[in-house]
Amino acid sequence: MRQSLCKNFIQYFCCIKNGDCQQRLDGIVLDLKIAAGTGGQAASLGDAAYREMKERLIRGKYRPGYKMTVRAVAEDLGVSSTPARDAINRLTSEGALVYAGPKTVIVPVLGEQDLKELTTIRIALEGLASEKAAPFGSEQHVELLDEIQGRINAALDAGNYGEALWHNKEFHFHVYEMAGLPHLVAMIESLWLRVGPSLYNLYPEFAQERYGVRNHQMAMEALAERDGAALRAAFENDIRDGYRLLRLAARRSARA
Repeated sequence: MRQSLCKNFIQYFCCIKNGDCQQRLDGIVLDLKIAAGTGGQAASLGDAAYREMKERLIRGKYRPGYKMTVRAVAEDLGVSSTPARDAINRLTSEGALVYAGPKTVIVPVLGEQDLKELTTIRIALEGLASEKAAPFGSEQHVELLDEIQGRINAALDAGNYGEALWHNKEFHFHVYEMAGLPHLVAMIESLWLRVGPSLYNLYPEFAQERYGVRNHQMAMEALAERDGAALRAAFENDIRDGYRLLRLAARRSARA
């Protein structure tokens, strides 16, 4: 079983490198089901379902207001109702989902005050992580970020905003994880779990103006120079630019 699980994780990291993360998420639960065998299968599948749903929320695959049931989640992930229910319960306890009925949960719609608070915390934590990552910058890191940005640009050009969001998370967290501060990264991930679905509201304006593209280019240049202050400024500007559009979207939603 250990060899099978190791193979799954190797495939996972390879797919990140090759830009096949969407396909990886579609298959990882089934792979874990096979690898887990009968012993501890429910717990393993519950964890896998939770991780996959969490990743989809962080990357903006589920939009604000999106409704789901245990049955729908189970069918989508290819698991039984028990691991699907476990995943939903964990995500509701974390505030990433809220119950809208006895059998239905929804992705929360964040108001302007929620977005303001989350943005303030994101600027502080993500700015810190990027600044701490700067000394570890290398040509290989910059090359990988450039590859990821190429996939973002291609998705934006095609109007595939979901795909752009998918790779945007890779770009940000590749830098944050370079800092070697796992507790800080975990806190940032918890913020993205809340704000991730709202990021879909950035488009199409964010794509048309190419705010993120410019900020990411500044980040790559700063990382190449190992300039912590400049790297921090690039990510803080990226968050602020996004917040301005998210705030407008929240105001439009409140008036509707």
